[in-house]
Amino acid sequence: MTDTRLVYRHRWPVRVMHWINVVCLCVLLGSGLQIFNAHPALYWGERSHFDTPLLALEGGQDPAGRPVGTTRIGRHSFDTTGVLGASRVDGEWTARGFPAWATIPGPGWLAMGRRWHFFFGWLFVANGIAYVGWSLASRHFARDLVPTRRDWRGIGRSIVDHLRFRHPEGDDALRYNVLQRLAYLFAIVVLGGGIVLMGLAMSPRMDAVLHWLVDLVGGRQSARTIHFVIAMAFVAFVLVHVFEVLVSGPLNQLRGMITGWYRVRADRKEVPHD
Repeated sequence: MTDTRLVYRHRWPVRVMHWINVVCLCVLLGSGLQIFNAHPALYWGERSHFDTPLLALEGGQDPAGRPVGTTRIGRHSFDTTGVLGASRVDGEWTARGFPAWATIPGPGWLAMGRRWHFFFGWLFVANGIAYVGWSLASRHFARDLVPTRRDWRGIGRSIVDHLRFRHPEGDDALRYNVLQRLAYLFAIVVLGGGIVLMGLAMSPRMDAVLHWLVDLVGGRQSARTIHFVIAMAFVAFVLVHVFEVLVSGPLNQLRGMITGWYRVRADRKEVPHD
């Protein structure tokens, strides 16, 4: 006979900081794209080499006068009309990097976009520091995120199970598998730390403090490019995370992250009556 039980899986600090991060990342992405649209191109080095960008989202017209959006990656160009380079704003075609629906707080409000980005950026930093501090103090890092020898031995099986969309059940569902642990550590340490450092390196005011970091990455334009790449990596991480939630039971996963209580299967053998 198969039974189920509710288990208190996520403590309240994890849940609160998780949802703060959700809000921060959504606003940071939208406002960051708003800022990026002011000059939708990426370069490597200290200065902008306008003729040779690594990436450029350009808007223009074809010989017939119709709007054309083009994405340039190095020497290769792609027609991305309607999405990147040229899209509609209030029914009118306009040259813009990312479409209006992807930018916050509006189609072209750069000053307010910068204010939103900086405010939620510092909130993201404060929340990250609080999370790391709490995780170390409560041993959440050591207990739930750092892979154990058992995890490393089972990494092959974990990869196969993920490819087959097979997810652990029972008590095994209460602990992160090795791929989850590695993904979360990568997101926290590499993506989270990297995007904050590159954001600081982009600021001229930080030259006196972080000049070594700017030099290390090759210049302020390099920092801007790395910042953008990490932001896209965050988007990829979130999409995979949401996909895993959907295929592993969205209602149960959401209940666990909102209330803390998570339902697991418990196989119990029936005891015959005399």
